[in-house]
Amino acid sequence: MLQIVPVILCGGSGTRLWPRSRAAMPKPFLPLVGDTTLFEASLARCPAELGFVAPVVVTGAKHLEHVEAQLSGAPGATVIVEPAARNTAAAIALAACRLPEDAVMLVCPSDHHIGRPDVFAQAAAAAAALASEGWLVSFGIEATAPETGFGYLKRGEAIEGTTGFRTAQFVEKPDLERAKSFLADGGYAWNGGIFAFRVGDFMAELAAHRPQIAAKVREAVEKGVEDGHRFHPDAATFAEVPSDSVDYAVMENTSRAAMVP
Repeated sequence: MLQIVPVILCGGSGTRLWPRSRAAMPKPFLPLVGDTTLFEASLARCPAELGFVAPVVVTGAKHLEHVEAQLSGAPGATVIVEPAARNTAAAIALAACRLPEDAVMLVCPSDHHIGRPDVFAQAAAAAAALASEGWLVSFGIEATAPETGFGYLKRGEAIEGTTGFRTAQFVEKPDLERAKSFLADGGYAWNGGIFAFRVGDFMAELAAHRPQIAAKVREAVEKGVEDGHRFHPDAATFAEVPSDSVDYAVMENTSRAAMVP
């Protein structure tokens, strides 16, 4: 069984569900669906019996107390404490620089509700298999309405011998008419913001397309310090990292973009 490292990106400004969610207590740490928080559910979706190893959580200092209070169900977890918010490309790179080159990362936001975790696990296994062959994989969520608040993935040709497809195009949040046309077309999925990469492949693509992010994150990790299960990148170096999303920095530029439904 292929081992998968869950990388949980944990933060948020607490604005979307204000006043229930606030900057000091954003929605990942709230029990919005059922008795567990969205963060706890993110951890629970990645159990050892399905091939997942101990997770790596990337969070900011202001959320560290909440993360550690809710980590009890994830033995062996490590926490990378971001000195500053630098968007998802840098956050993922921090985790990558702490992992072996051949490790497969499953990158998950911590604020999703996924109603069928068994289906998620199947998709994760399919994505990890593609990642182990050098693909950079997005999760496409079936579009059921013309949503204008999501990005979209256009499905390309099937990748032989897998359940995956090439990603033909990344599409930013559309207006309503364009969203309606995507739904009618049937070949577009919502971009779930969940990814699977092999560490070495991700860092190579990041270095090719955003070399300063790759170099500065690596330097910040090299100069960082461990504190038990916590890791603190060097703050002064990390402050020099440009802020960019993984979509813009890597996924829209790589020739190895794939998607699993």
